[in-house]
Amino acid sequence: MKYPVTPDGRYFVHRGRLWRCTNPNLDESERQRWVRKLMSARRGVKSAKAASDEEALRESRRLVHEAKVHLGERGPTWWDDESDFNRCLVKNTPYAKWWESRERE
Repeated sequence: MKYPVTPDGRYFVHRGRLWRCTNPNLDESERQRWVRKLMSARRGVKSAKAASDEEALRESRRLVHEAKVHLGERGPTWWDDESDFNRCLVKNTPYAKWWESRERE
C-alpha cells in the first residue's frame, strides 16, 4: 500500500497522522543496511514479547530506535528548519489544507 506523501516529501500520512519519511539523501546501500537492521530488531521485539523477556525487549526496542534515527525517521530532522510534526494529526499542522484538498478529490 502506498501512503500519501506531503508535497515537501518529509512525511507520509497513515490514519490521519504524519509519520517521518526516510531521509532521501541516504546512500542506497546505507539505507538498505539500516532497513535490514530495523527489520531484524522488529523481529527481536516480537520474539522478546513472545518469550516475556523484558531485557531482550528493551534491547530490541533500543535497536529499533537506533535504526530509525539513522534512517532519519526519528531524532534530528534531515531537513534544514527545526519544524517537526512527526506523529501529529495532519489536521492540526500546516499540512491541513493540503490534506483537506486531497480528501475532496
